[in-house]
Amino acid sequence: MIFELEKHIYKSAAIEEIIKDTIRFFNGTPVHVLSPPVKFSGAGVYAIYYIGKNQYYQEVYQQNRLEFVQPIYVGKAVPSGWRQAKIIRDTPTAELYKRLKEHEKSINQVENLVKEDFYCRFMLLEDSASYLIGTVEAALIRHYRPIWNTLVDGFGNHDPGSGRYNQAKSEWDIIHSGRPWAQKCIGKSASIEQIEVAILEYFKK
Repeated sequence: MIFELEKHIYKSAAIEEIIKDTIRFFNGTPVHVLSPPVKFSGAGVYAIYYIGKNQYYQEVYQQNRLEFVQPIYVGKAVPSGWRQAKIIRDTPTAELYKRLKEHEKSINQVENLVKEDFYCRFMLLEDSASYLIGTVEAALIRHYRPIWNTLVDGFGNHDPGSGRYNQAKSEWDIIHSGRPWAQKCIGKSASIEQIEVAILEYFKK
């Protein structure tokens, strides 16, 4: 039997157009403060924008000074049971709203960021569209290359829990110190000087 790799490759122009359509819709959604003032149900994808003047993100500030065009972070919130293919549809829950609240809490805990400098937009994906959540998140990250996704990792991390603090502190927690659980991480981490150099190089590209 002849091995023909091309017979294993799935291609569909329809998929590419669907992803383009989701990004167009996403970019047209309203922008809110972080986190939105009204609790809502649903899962989907979101972007967080920064308009402050922290020394590390002057380029981000300049891009967002007149309108919100460059996310500093893109993330997703999946339906309950999504990872085990046991999505519960009967009782709507506020996964995306809760995720934004978690990010607000992280920002409030650190020393050199203030939540008033952060805004967000989001898109809810329901029913069969929820299968696209991970795909749309990845497409937005590829498109915008937000610095907290591609270089300064760790903003979306959770408390690893007791017995697991031997891991390294994330780059995000090194330059934005303050989250109580992150202070317990004792693994070998990059120095703040190394991260600062990497940020400077990142914005030169």
